Amino acid sequence: MRTYRELFEAPEYTPLFAVSSAHVAATTVSALALGTLVYDRTGSPLLAALGMFGGSLAQVIGATTLMSAADRLPPRAAMTVIGLIFASGTAALAIPALPLWAVFVIVLAEGAVAAVGGGVRYGLLNEILPRDGFLLGRSVLNMSNGTLQIVGFSLGAVLVGALSARGTLVVAAGLYLLAALVARFGLVRRPPRAAGRPSPAETWRNNTLLWSVKPRRYVYLALWVPNGLIVGCESLFIPLAPDHAGLLFAFAALGMLAGDVLGGRFVPGPWRRRLGPPMLLLLATPYLLFAAHPPLPLAAAVVALASIGYSASLLFQERLMAMTPDELSGQALGLHSSGMVAMQGIGASIAGGIAQVTSPTTAITVLAGASITVTLTLAAGLRAHPWPVVREA
Repeated sequence: MRTYRELFEAPEYTPLFAVSSAHVAATTVSALALGTLVYDRTGSPLLAALGMFGGSLAQVIGATTLMSAADRLPPRAAMTVIGLIFASGTAALAIPALPLWAVFVIVLAEGAVAAVGGGVRYGLLNEILPRDGFLLGRSVLNMSNGTLQIVGFSLGAVLVGALSARGTLVVAAGLYLLAALVARFGLVRRPPRAAGRPSPAETWRNNTLLWSVKPRRYVYLALWVPNGLIVGCESLFIPLAPDHAGLLFAFAALGMLAGDVLGGRFVPGPWRRRLGPPMLLLLATPYLLFAAHPPLPLAAAVVALASIGYSASLLFQERLMAMTPDELSGQALGLHSSGMVAMQGIGASIAGGIAQVTSPTTAITVLAGASITVTLTLAAGLRAHPWPVVREA
């Protein structure tokens, strides 16, 4: 499967694409609104970063206790219920005078649920498409994500100015509701991919199995750590440029979109197997220029260039699927997704903490250097296990 026409002719891909797109649009708009709301209330870069990305930290809880549900729940029902949970939670965030502690409780609860949601969606993608179509299908979802983040951050900034942060959260709640409705009425009822009841014990057993293969550990670390540190850089866009944060986020999404188009459609297989580490270096290196306090136009260009490197995630996901048995595909992808966004939450927390005692530009430079160091450390292990295929029973 190598063409977009073949992809959208696959049964159920279009409604899954619509569900994912609505969810990403809602997440983008609500993140900007919530980060703005928290920063306006507290003036704290750390709390603003946690407002935008703190839910990512809670995905660790979902990944370690709930992730077995990704393969053991009917996908349509699970995606519908998850959409309704996010719609109600985001609407609650818009309640005036909601205590700050309650805001973070809701954010953390949504993060735990999101861990399962990612596994369900991407596991269903692996079920809908043949194995040779996974990369193209995933790249199109990434391209949609990038486009919607460009639109979402730009529109979110407009909505915050026109409707206020709370009004923008209500709009995001409506988008989550739309995702739930599309899942319910657009997807076919399917049985779970694996038998048995989801449980923390089963989650731990399968996570241990996935983590037990050394080449797969390197892939997971490459998917999680360098990416998360750079998202920490992005979490400082609001305190760095309060009036232009939406523009910087939009340019980041533009670069990510360009990288996904190139990586998913035009880079041949042999190159895809070698380009992962170089793309991770591209993701981090341009951010070192923030040490020179670049003006806004140059900062936007730097962010867009760096974000092309996010295509490394697409390349490493293809490698991960080549190592994973079909009956664990949902949990494997869910573990990737939840681990990645959890590391993004950690990166945002680290960045906010450094910025709190120094400055946003100093924190961005430090995290970019750390991402480069991690990538160079992992590169040797990735070369030693270039493309193993491991399929446990």
